[in-house]
Parts: sequence; C-alpha cells; structure tokens
Amino acid sequence: PNGRMGMVLANGSLSSQSGGEGDIRKNIIEADLVDCIIAMPAQLFYTTQIPVSLWFLSKNKRQKGKTLFIDARKLGTMVTRKLRELSDEDIGKIADTYNAFAAGTLEDVKGFCAVATTAEIKGQDYILTPGRYVGIEEQADDGEPFEEKMARLTGELSELFQKSRELEKEIREKLGAIGYEL
Repeated sequence: PNGRMGMVLANGSLSSQSGGEGDIRKNIIEADLVDCIIAMPAQLFYTTQIPVSLWFLSKNKRQKGKTLFIDARKLGTMVTRKLRELSDEDIGKIADTYNAFAAGTLEDVKGFCAVATTAEIKGQDYILTPGRYVGIEEQADDGEPFEEKMARLTGELSELFQKSRELEKEIREKLGAIGYEL
C-alpha cells in the first residue's frame, strides 16, 4: 500500500504515443502515482549519450493530485569529451527541490521546476516533458532597447562576415601559391 519506485527511462517515454505508452502515462497519472519527473542532462552514462529522465512513483504521495517537474538538463559539467557529471551541489539542488515539494513549501522556478495538478497534466494530453510545465528561464533585462541591440548585433555580424570573406580570400591565395586551387 505504500510502495515507491524510481525508474530511469529514455526521454521518449515522456511523450511517445506508440506501443500504448500514452495510455500507460494517462493511467498512472489518473491513479495519482507520479510523484516527480526529472529531465536529466545528456551524456551521464558511458554507454549511451542519450538524455534520460528519472521517474519517481509512489502509492502514498504527500502531495495528492500534484506532480513535481524538474528540468535538470543544464546541470552538471563535462569531465571528458563524452561524459557529464553532476556535482554534489547539483544533486543537492535536485534533492532540496523535491524535499520542498514534499513539504508543500516549493515555489515554481521558471526554467527549473514547477508543480502541476492532474488537471493541468490532462490538459497537456498526459505528456510529461518537464519543459512543458517549468517554462523558460527568465532572461535579465540588460536595459538596451531591442532596436538598438539589433542594430548593434547586425553591425557586428556584418563586420564578422567581412572578416570571413577576407580570410577566405587570403587562404585561397596561399593555397594557390603552393599549387592547390579551390
């Protein structure tokens, strides 16, 4: 009666409709079993580069009718070209977020975590991708008006394109001088 389960699944399981996966998600949401879904960053495992999600299910949830979504895809640091590791701080951030949710004190953080009701999840056709619920992290306003920023950035881009053309010309000339034509 008080069973709990954690699973590591490919991210496709959050939204796939094939093989009855949509019905499975619907049934476990309607049964109020999904406690928390965490989207993890890619490259956490030696054997695969695909990103995964952690699913935590419970028959005795403290937050009835609610599910916590955490988007942890930006956490961790690359320790090799192919492997990412979560620091103790990253793990602590996730654990603290879950504990605040379980205690009923969590406030949503745009781009990182959000609590959704069963009705909200139903409104999303039982798709459990955390990004749908946590939204986009708010960007700090740098105070530069949009028109001015675009004029500045397009000017910089134009200069970079010009430098690129000059470098290309120089490279072609140098290659031509040693007998290689492009």
